[in-house]
Amino acid sequence: MGKMMIVNANIVTPLRMINNGYILIEENKIIEVGECSPEKCRDMAGDGENCCELIDAGGKFAAPGFIDIHTHGAGGHDFLDCTAEAYLGAARKHAQHGATAILPTITTSTIEELKKALKIFKKAKAENREGAQFLGLHLEGPYFSMEQRGAQDPRYIRNPKPWEYMEILSWSDDIARWSAAPELEGALEFGRYLKKRGILPSIGHTDAVYEQAVEAFENGFTHVTHLYSGTSMLRRINAYRYPGVVETAFLIDEMTVEIIADGSHLPASLLKLIYKIKGADRIALVTDSMRAAGLPEGESILGSLENGMKVIVEDGVAKLPDRTAFAGSVATTDRLVRNMLNLTGVSLTEAIKMITLTPAAIMGVSDSKGSIVPGKDADIVIFDKDINVEMTIIQGKVMYKKKI
Repeated sequence: MGKMMIVNANIVTPLRMINNGYILIEENKIIEVGECSPEKCRDMAGDGENCCELIDAGGKFAAPGFIDIHTHGAGGHDFLDCTAEAYLGAARKHAQHGATAILPTITTSTIEELKKALKIFKKAKAENREGAQFLGLHLEGPYFSMEQRGAQDPRYIRNPKPWEYMEILSWSDDIARWSAAPELEGALEFGRYLKKRGILPSIGHTDAVYEQAVEAFENGFTHVTHLYSGTSMLRRINAYRYPGVVETAFLIDEMTVEIIADGSHLPASLLKLIYKIKGADRIALVTDSMRAAGLPEGESILGSLENGMKVIVEDGVAKLPDRTAFAGSVATTDRLVRNMLNLTGVSLTEAIKMITLTPAAIMGVSDSKGSIVPGKDADIVIFDKDINVEMTIIQGKVMYKKKI
């Protein structure tokens, strides 16, 4: 790869919009960003041996590539299918919708499936050249509250045991995040162990009360998995009111949260409330997408093809067959941004921050990803005013270009 130059773009930064901007890329890094007159752009593009690959954004928006830190698949693939193509196919589909980096998430499953999925991920990571980059793996379960399990398979839910999670971690060095219910016996020790290993412990599918959630935060659980979905709220116990994880997340300023802004899991009123309290610096937008993301509605499977649960995709969301609960999102990252703009009225810069710089910071990769800054990875998405993705660039390479 040589030089690439994006011109005639409205560049979205965490603080402002650079109108009529340019982005100069060399190899896989951003080397220069700024406003550009036609004469300056011509001079910088050069000719002959010094010529850049020139991309005219046509006055559309250029933003950092979207980062999804919670996805189970897309495009007909689930990561529990335990094939390299499941990882690669989902990565390609996410890239078509603007994601340049994802955290593949493995739901509660059998130990055999988990072990196989971890092994296959390493192979897929080495072969991934056409889709969103992998930031590591997110294990969602099996250490959850039965009362807040949602669509998690109850057959596999249990308390954390040191011998088990240490063995699982010995199988792979790709695990970057692990969601668990902190009120379970042994969970705080589990959180401390993860933190020591450089893995993010996340509060998820939990029935914890305020005091338990505060103690969890003190023991490394600094992030909340899909707030309001599988997380406890204010309730009465023996006539007394007890705040839950939702209220704890609001009270602890430093605690980060993620939200499924697919327009179904959370109504506009709650999206506005979460944004008002936490702000864009503490909120990551996530798809929590299952295999049906990016596909037409109809029947699908949550989890692996072999052991997963049948679901119905309708009204833009996956539901259990009896329609008593949601069974995962079918959102893509562009839809998350579009919904935050249309449902909450936040600015474009704030909406973009929640799908770029904030998730990058939560996962500890903001030094290389999450904003269009010289020295960072050349991960860029170009889209129109309605957040329809025109082009996705990953590490300085065009991975997706909309067909005209």
